[in-house]
Amino acid sequence: MKIIEFGFLFLIVISALSFAGEKFPLSFDDMMACKRIADPQFSPGGKYIAFTVTTVNESENSYHKDIWVVTSDGKDLRQFTTNNSSSFHPRWSPDGKKLCFLSNRSDAVQIWIASMNGGEPYQITSLYTGINSFIWSKDGKKIAFSSNVYPDCKSQEQMEERDAKIDNSGVNVRVYEELFYRHWDTWWDHKRSHLFVLTLDSEEIIDVTPGDYDSPSAALGSGFIFSPDSKYLYFTSNHDKVIATSTNNDIWRVPVTGGDYELISTGWNERDFKGNDSSPQFSPDGKYLSFLSMKRAGFEADKKDLILKNIKTGEFENITADLDIAISSIQWLNEKELICRIDEKGRYRIYSLNITNKKLKLLVKDGYNRNISISPDKKEMVYLHQTFTAPYEIFVASTKSGKSKQITFFNDELLSKVEMNSCEDFWFNGADNVKVHGFLIKPPKFDSSKKYPMVFMVHGGPQGAWHDGWHFRWNAELWAAQGYVMVLINPRGSTGYGQQFTDQISKDWGGKVVDDLIAGQKYVLDKYKFINKEKIAAAGASFGGFMMNWIEGHMDDFEYPFKTLVNHDGAFNLYSKYLTTEELWFPEWEFDGPFWENDKYYKMFSPHLFIENFSTPMLIIHGEKDYRLDFGEALMPFTALRKKGIPAKLVLFPDEGHWVQKPQNSRFWHKTIFDWLDGYIK
Repeated sequence: MKIIEFGFLFLIVISALSFAGEKFPLSFDDMMACKRIADPQFSPGGKYIAFTVTTVNESENSYHKDIWVVTSDGKDLRQFTTNNSSSFHPRWSPDGKKLCFLSNRSDAVQIWIASMNGGEPYQITSLYTGINSFIWSKDGKKIAFSSNVYPDCKSQEQMEERDAKIDNSGVNVRVYEELFYRHWDTWWDHKRSHLFVLTLDSEEIIDVTPGDYDSPSAALGSGFIFSPDSKYLYFTSNHDKVIATSTNNDIWRVPVTGGDYELISTGWNERDFKGNDSSPQFSPDGKYLSFLSMKRAGFEADKKDLILKNIKTGEFENITADLDIAISSIQWLNEKELICRIDEKGRYRIYSLNITNKKLKLLVKDGYNRNISISPDKKEMVYLHQTFTAPYEIFVASTKSGKSKQITFFNDELLSKVEMNSCEDFWFNGADNVKVHGFLIKPPKFDSSKKYPMVFMVHGGPQGAWHDGWHFRWNAELWAAQGYVMVLINPRGSTGYGQQFTDQISKDWGGKVVDDLIAGQKYVLDKYKFINKEKIAAAGASFGGFMMNWIEGHMDDFEYPFKTLVNHDGAFNLYSKYLTTEELWFPEWEFDGPFWENDKYYKMFSPHLFIENFSTPMLIIHGEKDYRLDFGEALMPFTALRKKGIPAKLVLFPDEGHWVQKPQNSRFWHKTIFDWLDGYIK
């Protein structure tokens, strides 16, 4: 009897150990439990790195942010702020003795400051209009910040009185006489972003960019910097009369004491002066002002060239004129080199760029990397790194060799219990036999002898790309955890494969890009025998949602028809889209002007003109606060499908915009999609 009991106990212990070591597919709860790391900043002494950690509180349907600090070797990690209200945007004082940050612990977001020697943080601004972002001057005597204000009000008191008068009027109305009256998910409240300079000793605050303009710009360009001598502010602003049709952000400067603006970024050769200039920075010796610039007016996805302006001579030089690269950000390393973040073949890689010989050196090859901050001695850089299988953590790398090490591990323990398969890259011949790239992700516990359903994802943009990166809204690993093989293709229009490849989507939304998708679908279904060709679905958002509407009317073009489609915030009627979107430069570039002047491409590529071909069940999801693509674009395909007797489901989120962001909404979004897909392909 004792032998039997011992044997039974032994089996229990073995089973428990086996269970403890077993890994499970990624769940929605796992994804939401992951900490979200952001904004690492080296201290002036180089010893510390400050950064932000965001956690999700699903029961309160909210997010909470705190500042953390870690030494550059990762040995001393500690939470710096502990308030019930969020704290974010950490910025060191130039002497490294204080850490400034933004917090909403008072009614509006304000600037707070804390000593590194201890003590409670204290508030240094009390603006009714609150603070958007801020920077320190090089001499440590001033702080510049942006705030949204009524341009004709002379004081904070006047602005508060105006808002109170509007709130107490009993009238709920919006009145506009010009375009750009709403943006993304917000109606314009007739305020402008202005730059202010706070002198710390006197506590004097000056609005240095008065006027009816946004400074920094409301779209496609942000950022502001002090000059090396702390006497000027450099910033982006668009002064065109109709900014809804303009990408013409320029670099300007203004004295920190206020005064006349000076236009800085015009004058370099071979441009029409109407493209987009952004991201001003100074070289360490103050010799050059650098900025990123797009040549073509109205094209938000044009190549960004790195331009240097010699401050003494006023001469310009285009450093990247002969380099077909997609720079997204830069940081000066020394007088001759910059650290560049470059979109390349499904990764965001880190390179150094020599401004003398124009040579690039690869430092960080894999994953999705961003938010680079360089140590004071220039020997190291801190950055965020993520992949399909892991969200952002902080890494430190040598600026010479690129050799890197991970120094935070917020999500490692959680994800060590989760089984995920890394992405597999594949290439195939698309339209005109051009090589096209894609990713394939297998479900957990993959068995090559079995047949799996497939979800074919189309990215947004359309000038965007799928990257080897974690995503909290379209997480390919979470979809794969449902038992699907995930296929993510970067067709014509995608970034990171040369500017010509990106250009080839414009005025051709139903052309080469569709041929690439058709060829890609056939390639993976013919090559990967573990995919069940009878159980495939397609899904996409924004441009990807448009493509779901397009495929709905052109399913016969695909050799293997999709059983169902998932359309999130997709365009359906390009005519109505033009009249309801906010950034009008986009449809004017993509379709060659307003449709009443030229409807050639609207007529060719608007999905609503192909309703007679609709036959595939579709799940349609949209945010009612999406002002990029009005939610009427969801009502129309739903009405058409149901009128024709085709199964369809319409899901509207009244409190979401272009993305579903609130935790409880996100849970509902995921469950709705997975339930819908299971009904057709599981």
